[in-house]
Amino acid sequence: MKRNLSLILLIILSGCLNYTQVTTIKTDGSGNMFIHYWMKWTSTRDSIVVDQLGLFNRDSVYKEFTSTFSSIKNVEVYKDFSDSTIHGKVDFEFNSLDSLNQLPAFRDSKLTIKDGEDNTKIFSQFIAPIATGFGIKSKNFSLTYIYYLPGEILNHNATEISRNKLTWQYYQDEIGTGKYISATYRPFKLKETPAWIYIIALIVLVVVIAYLFSKRFK
Repeated sequence: MKRNLSLILLIILSGCLNYTQVTTIKTDGSGNMFIHYWMKWTSTRDSIVVDQLGLFNRDSVYKEFTSTFSSIKNVEVYKDFSDSTIHGKVDFEFNSLDSLNQLPAFRDSKLTIKDGEDNTKIFSQFIAPIATGFGIKSKNFSLTYIYYLPGEILNHNATEISRNKLTWQYYQDEIGTGKYISATYRPFKLKETPAWIYIIALIVLVVVIAYLFSKRFK
């Protein structure tokens, strides 16, 4: 497979797929990310798209997320015949959020954590415009971004918040010409970072992965 996977992952991030991204950021700026994307596998066209682009080729996806500033923990692709879907999952750690902009998959995401006033931090990520095409109704596909930020949340534009967990959820036709997700927070001091933050984030990841495995083997 010689096709450039950066094109493929741009389709994953902005095409006719459902997309969920769960990111935990630590006080020092490092963190981990779990990505799950999936689509219906119900037509000849679906088969052609997947076969030609390699959207669900494990080795290609693994290579795409490999870098000197990230460490891959797991990559998995599989079909769920119970609901005629095909899934891809990527779980990796990173040294800093900003460094992810160097990965082709996040080339247009503009991931940043900047210094704000009064010892605050400002997180942001850009969601690029969506163009599904092929007569596909974009309202049928969703994008979900979940962030665990290492501090007290002061301001945000999330669609849902619970303590330091922020969730942005959109249908693809709500993205329009592009949308920034952002939040301002006051960082916890390193020695004061509550253990429950990492525990809750870990529990969520375990629950998500367990749910996906349970569906796969039904």
